[in-house]
Amino acid sequence: MKRLTGKTVVALGLSLNLKEKGYKMGYVKPIGKLPVNYKGETIDADALLFKNALALEEEVSTVSPFVSTLDTLNMTLAGKMKETGENIISTIKSIKDKDILLIAGTSGFFEGAVFGINGVRIVTALKAKTLIVETWDNEETIDEILGAKEMFGEDLAGVIINKVREESVNFIEKKVAPFLKQQKIEVFGMLPNDPVLKAVTVRTLMDALGGKALCAEGSLDELVKNYSIGAMDVNNAFKYFKMTPDKAVITGADRSDIQLAALETSTKCIILTGGLPPNDVIIGKAGLKGVPIISVKDDTFGTVNRIESIIDKLKIKEDSKVRRAKELVGRTVDMQLLLKTLGMK
Repeated sequence: MKRLTGKTVVALGLSLNLKEKGYKMGYVKPIGKLPVNYKGETIDADALLFKNALALEEEVSTVSPFVSTLDTLNMTLAGKMKETGENIISTIKSIKDKDILLIAGTSGFFEGAVFGINGVRIVTALKAKTLIVETWDNEETIDEILGAKEMFGEDLAGVIINKVREESVNFIEKKVAPFLKQQKIEVFGMLPNDPVLKAVTVRTLMDALGGKALCAEGSLDELVKNYSIGAMDVNNAFKYFKMTPDKAVITGADRSDIQLAALETSTKCIILTGGLPPNDVIIGKAGLKGVPIISVKDDTFGTVNRIESIIDKLKIKEDSKVRRAKELVGRTVDMQLLLKTLGMK
């Protein structure tokens, strides 16, 4: 299983839909990777999201029993944390009176082994059914799914394929799903490559980049769905900008021609790289149009690399995304087949 496949989105959509059907849902994030402070405790951000979304009655320390940090790694390597795996399994077993308990998977099957725990060990210890989420990437995805079947055997309930582009739907339905069915692997559904779920607010993007808003701060909660790099000549840039809605344009502070072209199209913010001040005319025009200009210290190349590395890690916190996750999963996943496979009525 690859990283950044959309497991959180799928798990959230599944849990909300199943709760709506009347099932008493539980959730636990055995190995947290996104530490946040909650009432003096370090817990995982996803665990907090699920606790609130599902109104879970368990303490946060139960929903998020362990968070991987530099401190916990150093303590483990020094031999000061020897029972992490056993404690996590014990915590999961302590969660009672649930119709379905969702145990969030790790980014890779063996992630967490340094702490004495990983996805494979969790499945084995709890005799849990495994549902994998894979991003569609042609035959590489099929290989990943078959590899999971080889690893988990009868414990593999099936797969949900995520981020599927429209042109691939027919191929998966007519060719891939029947092939996997022959291998005794159920395909419970396909989620589209959805722009809303990929979107982040201008504010979230600015904070993640360590940037500063120079104008139009009232528009920082607008959603950015696309990204364009303004490194080409202005005529080609304008043509490209016109075809790319709801975008953030990343360009150098000295490219006022690119910035003006961006302001004439559907642009949610302009990210100016290099930390240099922009033209006052640009700031004035952007302010009138309600388009924030964000100044960042990194150069354009470094900024683009940073966006690519963080964009899929910016978790779904906005209510609009939570609702969208529920709607997409409810529409695309065969809940009855999933419940039947899990032995539920």
